[in-house]
Amino acid sequence: MPDLLAENVLSWASTIDQTTVDQAVSLARLPFIHPHIALMPDAHAGKGSAVGTVIPTVGAVIPAAVGVDIGCGMVAARTGYTESDLGRIDLTALRDRVERAIPLSPGNYNRAVHHDHTRARVRELEERAEADGVDLTHSPKWREQLGSLGGGNHFIELCVDETGAVWCFLHSGSRGVGNKIAQKHIRIAQARCEKRGIRVEDRDHAYLEEGSAEFSRYLAELRWAQRFARLNRDEMMDRFLAQLARLFGDSDAGESERVNCHHNYTERVEFDGTKVWLTRKGAIDATRGRMGCIPGSMGTRSYVVRGKGSRDGLYSAPHGAGRRMSRTQAKKRFTAADLDEAMRGIVYRPGDAWVDEIPAAYKDIDRVMEDATDLVDVVHTLRQVMNVKGT
Repeated sequence: MPDLLAENVLSWASTIDQTTVDQAVSLARLPFIHPHIALMPDAHAGKGSAVGTVIPTVGAVIPAAVGVDIGCGMVAARTGYTESDLGRIDLTALRDRVERAIPLSPGNYNRAVHHDHTRARVRELEERAEADGVDLTHSPKWREQLGSLGGGNHFIELCVDETGAVWCFLHSGSRGVGNKIAQKHIRIAQARCEKRGIRVEDRDHAYLEEGSAEFSRYLAELRWAQRFARLNRDEMMDRFLAQLARLFGDSDAGESERVNCHHNYTERVEFDGTKVWLTRKGAIDATRGRMGCIPGSMGTRSYVVRGKGSRDGLYSAPHGAGRRMSRTQAKKRFTAADLDEAMRGIVYRPGDAWVDEIPAAYKDIDRVMEDATDLVDVVHTLRQVMNVKGT
């Protein structure tokens, strides 16, 4: 059951810091919040509002609450391979193949748009942009960004579930183009509030009102970025599956199931007859029966889940383990040797660049999932055997 932290703030986090609570309470004081703010089990302090916050708003959207990685999320694909099959291939070779097939770090894009499936996805996005008047002049290389991972906590993993089935699993979003779209509209919202004399407790609470031209432009570009993020994950997953199949000498990997979900986005929903814009800042859709992905931290378990449709939880669930210390703190406290110990038994590329992603810098994913028991059911538990990250 959730804790009532304030009149209209419910929290599912058994481990939470005061800054996160204060950020949620501050958001809840905005006049257009309905019915309440929900903090997910992985909630932790963020910029303006906490990561792991679900924010329902009537007649307005807060661009900074959606964040700069619009549509960031997860995709998981179940293959036809089993754990016993993995003894036939070299996982280090798979890691190297994936690193060549998918541009990894921020600023690293495809040299050209060359795969048929890539071109088809680019055409879809071009047509959507033209139809909806989406301005992409700030990102002339957006086509080459499709199918690239990015850095931070974005990753690609090969996993094995509780039945021994092999899964491909990855985390990414709308890349540089989504960031440009977000930053543009965050500035517009802040300038609009200032011009109209609207006072907010934090500049990152600045909002756009439904019915305004600025709101309509943001929603059009937001939806485009959300679609880019989903297609970006599908593009990378197709490449990942292809590399896995080729290593086995097969034409395909025997994919039987795919789950693709956002965890930074806004959508239109209804509560008690009132239509709201539901912003999930680090949370997934957990409406009843909806499948989703909840990753653990680097080196720990991840989960494929099914939503329970909790109204108090605003039909949402956590998006991961959630940080318990900053990247700067983690780099000061841990070493590459510490990370290597935490990743024992998992094929990855060692180095100082990923120390801030060490599991000890995150909340305990098992505790997060225990806190989420009334939000989702666990369908599959995934254990990592190979990990690829961008810097």
